[in-house]
Amino acid sequence: MKNRLLTLMACALLCMPSFAKKSADLWPDGTEIGEWFRQTDPVNVNTLGKQYRITDFGVVNDGQLHTAELQALIDKVAADGGGVVVVPEGTYLTGAIFFKQGVHLHLYDGGTLMGSNNPSDYPILKTRIEGETCLYYAALINADGLDGFTISGKGTIDGNGYTFWKHFWERRSWNPRCTNKDEQRPRLVYVSNCKNVQIDGVKLQNSPFWTTHIYNSENIKLLRLHIYSPAKPVKAPSTDAIDLDVVKNVLVKDCYMSVNDDAVAIKGGKGPYADYWRTNYDGIDINKFPEMVGDGGNENIIIEDCEYGFCHGCLTLGSESNYDHNIILRRIKVDEANNLLWLKMRPDTPQRYEYVTVEDIEGNGKNFILVAPWTQFYDLKGRESVPMSYSDHISMRNITFDCNAFFNVKQQEDQYHLSNFTFENLTIRAKNTDFHTEYVENFTVKNVKAEKK
Repeated sequence: MKNRLLTLMACALLCMPSFAKKSADLWPDGTEIGEWFRQTDPVNVNTLGKQYRITDFGVVNDGQLHTAELQALIDKVAADGGGVVVVPEGTYLTGAIFFKQGVHLHLYDGGTLMGSNNPSDYPILKTRIEGETCLYYAALINADGLDGFTISGKGTIDGNGYTFWKHFWERRSWNPRCTNKDEQRPRLVYVSNCKNVQIDGVKLQNSPFWTTHIYNSENIKLLRLHIYSPAKPVKAPSTDAIDLDVVKNVLVKDCYMSVNDDAVAIKGGKGPYADYWRTNYDGIDINKFPEMVGDGGNENIIIEDCEYGFCHGCLTLGSESNYDHNIILRRIKVDEANNLLWLKMRPDTPQRYEYVTVEDIEGNGKNFILVAPWTQFYDLKGRESVPMSYSDHISMRNITFDCNAFFNVKQQEDQYHLSNFTFENLTIRAKNTDFHTEYVENFTVKNVKAEKK
């Protein structure tokens, strides 16, 4: 009888639905994270159609520019019904190239697409930069309006950015207020208005400007990438590893990031009416002032199992971002980051950063958390009142961190309101262990150990 009972219990366990066997993985707002976020198989180029080796189509490893031949090949592959543009071993120089529906990019180990260091090899066109649509250089790799686009392999896309960085710092030396719009530089990879994109396995390095910029897109996976730009001996200005700009459903997993700016920056619209898409402002003619109006927020983003070298922010919300919901940074190792979590609060933009979780982390940096006003390109555009912003349901837990400042938070109630923060299971060593729970409405603190070093 006892054996029969044990057999029945074992059968019952085997027959239980999977959701009952294991607790569900949840977003910070309590909803369940879907299966899509657990599917991380590498790109299989053998399922993507015919493969076209670039050296068979006039692209030679000779140090000469081959933009025209590469673009002609992309156009041919698209016309033939799709397939894979393959970069074999060697280094191949190109300016901006534009991918089309059904055309993929695969780089062999030892194969490098090297960006031209001549700005005239990147056409100026309408694109998305720093929260607005404006004229700017195209990226080296451009994908717009595509479904199912992939970049894969073990090769390298190199932005060859040194000359661009040098020109930026030379200009900054005589004009300290020089910005990225004054000294324009191409990005490395720009994906816009796309869905079901996977960038997998490649090295992305030495970008002249932002490295990987994803705009107005959904279902994006960035897996097993090595993203690098130098902080010394020469600084590579504003070479963010990953910029997520009006996106939904993004997985960043098993990546290494070390860049001279933010590792992962959550971006979006900016300006005094950037949240018009969520809040109807009476009396505002959006056709007359399109630059005042944002075009969406960011939701459902996971960054996990990554390693960070030097960067300004491991996870940065802002500087241009009006709505971020369900953001997770987890299971990462950090070395030399300026900030683990950085909330940039723009006084000219209504912002809501909500349901953000940072957990299961070890490492070191300057600030455990930094919250402060950000005034770059500050412009109320005639609005008389400063729009209020909010950061709420911010959780940081299961973290061991060595830093200069534990709680670097500026209280600014006339500009933004902080609420519903949770700090739990934290072991902190810091030069400055000051901790002001009164800065946050409804601050939950459990098992926090802050030791002065």
